[in-house]
Amino acid sequence: MLYLTLRQFEYVSAVGRFGSLSGAAAQLNVSQPSLSVAITQVERRLGRKLFIRRRGAPVELTDFGRDYLAKVEDILSQARQLDDPARTRHATVGRLTLGLFEDLAPLHIGRLLDAVRSKLPGAEIRYRIADFETLARDMLQSRIDIAVTFDLGLDASFLRRPLTSVQPHALMRIDDPLADLQEVSLKDLSQRALILFEEGLSVRHVLGLFRRIGAEPVVHHRVRALEVMRSLAAHGEGIGIAYSGPLGGSAYDGEPLASVPITEDFAWEPIILARSLDGAKSAIVHPASQAIVDAFDHA
Repeated sequence: MLYLTLRQFEYVSAVGRFGSLSGAAAQLNVSQPSLSVAITQVERRLGRKLFIRRRGAPVELTDFGRDYLAKVEDILSQARQLDDPARTRHATVGRLTLGLFEDLAPLHIGRLLDAVRSKLPGAEIRYRIADFETLARDMLQSRIDIAVTFDLGLDASFLRRPLTSVQPHALMRIDDPLADLQEVSLKDLSQRALILFEEGLSVRHVLGLFRRIGAEPVVHHRVRALEVMRSLAAHGEGIGIAYSGPLGGSAYDGEPLASVPITEDFAWEPIILARSLDGAKSAIVHPASQAIVDAFDHA
């Protein structure tokens, strides 16, 4: 007799994917207390903990939970095939979660999802947009299979595949003295008030570029979102430094904005496709990865 149901497996999958009971409950359209009880019942049946749950902290998979989640995902994938065999008869099936760094997502998510779904018809493709630390943690926790991100904050636990490199730009008012230049140097910017992202790895990276030329610039604003940086820069609150666009044109409120490339070669930053070396391996990871590589090659 089977004591665990597909519905309970869906609960385990959702909590593992979202890293929180609240996010999983919203996705499943159930109450958070009901979901918590269901997870406890599964763990009691298994006699092992799947998740580490602490108040105010993300839910983390245990080592046992990581392996168990991979098997649960396989079972759910097979159940979907049995539920609709005609749809998947000639399709590559499975489930993949693609992670994207939050500043890169608006530029790339649409065409990357198109590319992966074209390569893997019938597979269930999900995505998660997050900051550097969340992407790294979720890859290690097998919540994300592969991620498109900058090569910041990843250690030897991750496999990297270069996709392209991007040049940073300085964002400023259109009447700024630097706005009419073809390019600016870090030295040009070193005495100006800067607008940087508040994410720690991003700030350390940009300040590290200035330290390479012996400069210690002043950070006037730290922001979470690119559009906030663009708005502040357009209104003369400082010089924004960004690797992702839209870089010129106008800010979200319509204020004109200038964007000038930063000239130093060492300031270019690679965009990579990353995955955990120890993460649960799906059969569709390789073709999905190749689809993303091809999409960047033909961009």
